[in-house]
Amino acid sequence: MSAASPTPSTASAWLQATRPRTLTAAVGAVAVGSALAQSDHAHRPDVTLAALGVATSLQIASNLYNDYGDFVRGADAERIGPARAAQSGWLTPQHLRLGAFVAVAVATACGLHIVRLLGWPALVAGLAAILSAIAYTGGPAPLGYVGLGDAFVMLFFGVVAVNGTYAAHTGRLTTTSLVTSLAVGALATAILVVNNLRDRVGDAKVGKRTLVVRFGAGFGRGEYAALVALAYAVPIGLAVNERRANWLIAIATLPLAIARTRAVWSKDGAHLNPELGRTALLGLVYNLSLAAGALA
Repeated sequence: MSAASPTPSTASAWLQATRPRTLTAAVGAVAVGSALAQSDHAHRPDVTLAALGVATSLQIASNLYNDYGDFVRGADAERIGPARAAQSGWLTPQHLRLGAFVAVAVATACGLHIVRLLGWPALVAGLAAILSAIAYTGGPAPLGYVGLGDAFVMLFFGVVAVNGTYAAHTGRLTTTSLVTSLAVGALATAILVVNNLRDRVGDAKVGKRTLVVRFGAGFGRGEYAALVALAYAVPIGLAVNERRANWLIAIATLPLAIARTRAVWSKDGAHLNPELGRTALLGLVYNLSLAAGALA
């Protein structure tokens, strides 16, 4: 069970429910996509703001609905992670579900600007992202409960977020945007892996079949290391392929990545809680370094 904590104010409860530390994944993805556009002399501030609104709002929606969905399915009954709003009684499940739909509405409003620029492909991608955000813990076969959560994060917080941002600026995609989106998605997925490692015992009891539950803690730790390795292989590959050493700016963050990987391999249970925020911070620092490499 998570440790008891004082009841926060309503505003603080909502803030904690959005899980602000995880929003760095959305910010980093938009930063990389926008930096790639700037390197091609096609950056538009209005597009960056719209993309940031879409990405952060959808992540907030997913976080709120995840809180709601896990609570109603009983997945938080033996929680060892940070307190959740519904589990702790700070907010009702109905309020969290309503908050998720408000966040979706904000994302939709921001996304209309991108749809005007890109047309139906942006509309299809946006609808898919909205449905996936809700389906992560909602519906008859939630993505997070059948082992598809990792793929969901890689796709929408990496591939779609980076390439959608870049395409909204430029009207096209490139090999560079596709490759960098894999690196961004890899570190976003690593955050989920830490979460699933920590919660694997409780998840197994309620039928939440994450990849870690299916294949074990060793698999989860190996997945984390592989995701980190993928992220750092990307700037090296780009530097070699494009003969531009500027991409290697991201390698300066490698010591942080090594420290985080060692920690994930050596810690378990509640001791992994700090690694969630630290992995999110690694992703933000890495993404900003990758963006700097694109601009250099």
